[in-house]
Amino acid sequence: MVDLPNRTLADRAYHIRRYAVRMGEVQGQGYIAQALDIADVLAVAWFHAMTYRADDPDWEGRDRFLLSNGHYAIALYAAFIEAGIIPEEELETYGSDDSRLPMSGMAQYTPGMEMSGGSLGVGLAIAVGKCLGLKRKGSKNFVYTLFSDGELDEGSVWEAILSAAHHRLDNLIAIIDVNNMQADGPSKEVANFEPLAEKLEAFGWYTQRINGNDLEAVRQAFDNAKEHKGTRPRMIIADTLMGKGVPFLEQREKSHFIRVDAHEWALALEALDAGRPA
Repeated sequence: MVDLPNRTLADRAYHIRRYAVRMGEVQGQGYIAQALDIADVLAVAWFHAMTYRADDPDWEGRDRFLLSNGHYAIALYAAFIEAGIIPEEELETYGSDDSRLPMSGMAQYTPGMEMSGGSLGVGLAIAVGKCLGLKRKGSKNFVYTLFSDGELDEGSVWEAILSAAHHRLDNLIAIIDVNNMQADGPSKEVANFEPLAEKLEAFGWYTQRINGNDLEAVRQAFDNAKEHKGTRPRMIIADTLMGKGVPFLEQREKSHFIRVDAHEWALALEALDAGRPA
């Protein structure tokens, strides 16, 4: 865990959202709504729960954070900037040729990126493998993985859910971003996954369901997951609001991948600044 006594988690989440919007403006479009909805989860993960060294992203004693939904990379880059892993000035290169910040997360380009995402449905399986490897090394570190509700359409996810419980991977903390939106429409209309918490419990996971935009609820869920006694893997289901913090984006019906008009970027930043925590 990084010791940051003078900065609140709310302030961290604000900066993550603001960095993401500034990166989105570079391309004029992108997965901005997802970055805004998941900022609170990333703030708690990187500035409360996880062990890492910003100046040494490959440090062996780190917790691992796997971004399965690679299109959320804009949000994770924002967390990296806030953590000091990536310098702020690099956000101006987002999605550009030769940038270390491609639009989909790629481990070979970006310090701190543990896997290449984009082919949805593989992150949890990779996390299972990393957890097994860490256990063989005798490591006490956690593996965190974030994936989206749309990935629940993939059979590989359910195989990984089964495998993690079978191998009693108590060093695995998975987070599902349930924003009920994917490329083909509302996730539960594409392939209904409810009742999700009951299904995961039946598979053998310690499961919590929370409002993913309530920072205190997110913090408590991460603490509970880390402190849970027993040999079950841990799942946090985070119900989130696409575009959180920017009202005109919260209200957009089609928000999976959005183009923002040139004048709207300033309005988005103004909305975030107006809601900045004291």
